[in-house]
Amino acid sequence: MNIATLFNAMPGALAQGLIWAIMAIGVYLTFRILDVADLTVDGTLGLGGAVCIMCMTSGMNVWLSLLLAFGAGLLAGLVTGLFHTLMGIPAILAGILTQLSLYSVNLKIMGKANQAINVDKYDLLVSLRYIKGVPFYRNTILIVVVVIAILYWFFGTELGCSIRATGCNANMARAQGINTNFNIVLGLMLSNGLVAFSGALLSQYQGFADVQMGRGAIVIGLAAVVIGEAVFSKIFRNFALKLLSVGIGSVIYYIVMQICIWFKIDTDLLKMLSAIVVAIFLAVPYWKAKYFTRVAVKK
Repeated sequence: MNIATLFNAMPGALAQGLIWAIMAIGVYLTFRILDVADLTVDGTLGLGGAVCIMCMTSGMNVWLSLLLAFGAGLLAGLVTGLFHTLMGIPAILAGILTQLSLYSVNLKIMGKANQAINVDKYDLLVSLRYIKGVPFYRNTILIVVVVIAILYWFFGTELGCSIRATGCNANMARAQGINTNFNIVLGLMLSNGLVAFSGALLSQYQGFADVQMGRGAIVIGLAAVVIGEAVFSKIFRNFALKLLSVGIGSVIYYIVMQICIWFKIDTDLLKMLSAIVVAIFLAVPYWKAKYFTRVAVKK
């Protein structure tokens, strides 16, 4: 195990962490703000990549392609939201149904299982080829900061506060005259829009979009959320800083994964390792509560 090999691999881990940070923030909105387990994201990530690549190969500007990818994610979130609120389907099952449908949608958009894009022919915003260049990280960090700033502003508005109230206590929110169904749908749309936007950046970074690229995305998103909360929850109290902690959690996750690869852990086990990490971090608050309760009873 050569330490130089690990350091050479770190730019890739940092780059992926920054791109997936946007996806993790989208997961945070449903998981923590709305208190909804949304599994749509596994399909939405691929949807964003498919839309972005196909738009760019048809001659569209990179920014317009990203905007359309974001819009496609909004529509996916809308479908999940309507399944849940209009048809009374439990949120987790509604997400699974939309995710399943998106596999076929992504195939239709691309025409085949994957589509590549050439960095020499198209003006990509991020690319694996430029991974060691300063502009690459400047662009990705700037995008993450802008996303956090917009969300911080939005969730400070009356509508944003009503969404947070819906996730905190839906019954109390309804008693205050808040349309909770509308807020749930809007929250799911916003979350999936961010996930699709992340998928669009990811497809540019890796140079292709694939129908399988979103498989296991929810686990990575949850890992970033719980790692960020575990590390920064005591220091970051402000909402914007909480969103930032999720982004940093995504970077930490990919650095840890890269270290695991450096230790020559079987790459086939990485998904299982991710699941174990998420399970442990989610269990820590429960274990702490049980421990302190037991201590209080003994006193």
